[in-house]
Amino acid sequence: MINRLIAPELVELLADRPAVALVGPRQVGKTTLVNSLAAQFETQPLYLDLESSQDLARLQDAELYLSDRQRQLVIIDEVQRMPQLFPLLRSLIDRHRVAGRFLLLGSASPQLLQQSSESLAGRIAYLELQPLSWPEVKEQLPYQTHWLRGGYPDMLLANSDRSAIRRMNDFIQTYVERDLPALGLGASPARVRTLLSMLVSVHGNQLNVSELARSLGLSVPTIQHYLDFLEQAFLIRRLPPYFVNIGKRLVKSPKLYLRDSGMFHALAAIGSLEVLSGSLYVGSSWEGYVVQQVMATIGYDIQPYFYRTADGSELDILLVQGTKPVVGIEIKYTNAPTLSRGNYIASRDLGDIPLLVVTPSADDFRLQEHVQVCSLQTLWQHLSAYSVVEKL
Repeated sequence: MINRLIAPELVELLADRPAVALVGPRQVGKTTLVNSLAAQFETQPLYLDLESSQDLARLQDAELYLSDRQRQLVIIDEVQRMPQLFPLLRSLIDRHRVAGRFLLLGSASPQLLQQSSESLAGRIAYLELQPLSWPEVKEQLPYQTHWLRGGYPDMLLANSDRSAIRRMNDFIQTYVERDLPALGLGASPARVRTLLSMLVSVHGNQLNVSELARSLGLSVPTIQHYLDFLEQAFLIRRLPPYFVNIGKRLVKSPKLYLRDSGMFHALAAIGSLEVLSGSLYVGSSWEGYVVQQVMATIGYDIQPYFYRTADGSELDILLVQGTKPVVGIEIKYTNAPTLSRGNYIASRDLGDIPLLVVTPSADDFRLQEHVQVCSLQTLWQHLSAYSVVEKL
């Protein structure tokens, strides 16, 4: 069992809120995490899996069954499969409003988010369980293995790289052919797979929806709908640009990333570190990998952006608290990094914020007074100094 950084926050929310929803894609470890925490609860939780016909039978009269167990924490897995439960859960909570009544586990689903937000507003807290991050596995595996295989436990802990990529390809096929349609995506599996493969070349770049639409022979609104769905399913990330009144013309399109590096490598047919090191995608892969690690560990009150102006000022990641830029991050796949003039101008534009330059394994040193070069290993030590990570 690998300790998850989110575990203390989950326990804290269950002690404070009537319902908590732990969401994330399949095979990310939601059920494993909950089972590992069972001993911390005063009474043995009741676990219901809505993919089990036996558990579904228990909920034929869900109101009676759940009312009789109001003193237990009820864990409902794959809750998006029974959206009619949400109004009932609201009624049960209002009749007996105490903390820790329901823990809802769900594969990412727009239907899940919509139903729970409509029916459980003010009664539910959300947590997203992301794939295993580097701080969670650094004692067990070298970063190169984590980077290549990604953070899904089944793939990361495989016996070999070959086994890991085979498992990921099986996962993608199952997700595209069965899970995404079941969650409500009305596109053919072949078309979704083609779109995902096309996103490999977009990964780490600004998104041009019109170009994707032309390539697939579909309308821009259709592609936008597919991307919205994939983002809500936690398969892709669109990093928005940061806007501030500084009198410069800023880019408006988001940057797009496939969230999990293992999925990116499977779609790009990269099955080993040797192939990755010689790939044209190695730079964008490293950038996306670091972006995901940072996003998985920043505080809930920190908003991530990228920054780019028409004159070339840019930063890969800008972390903002409230309306105040806190720190900029540049990601370099080299242990002898240099910064462009545009990086320094961006720092000045944003109030002379400090910059972190993330490399694979360079020794820490200062490039300039406000510019710190660091390795992936020491990145979180520096981020903690700016109070933008809270889970470590």
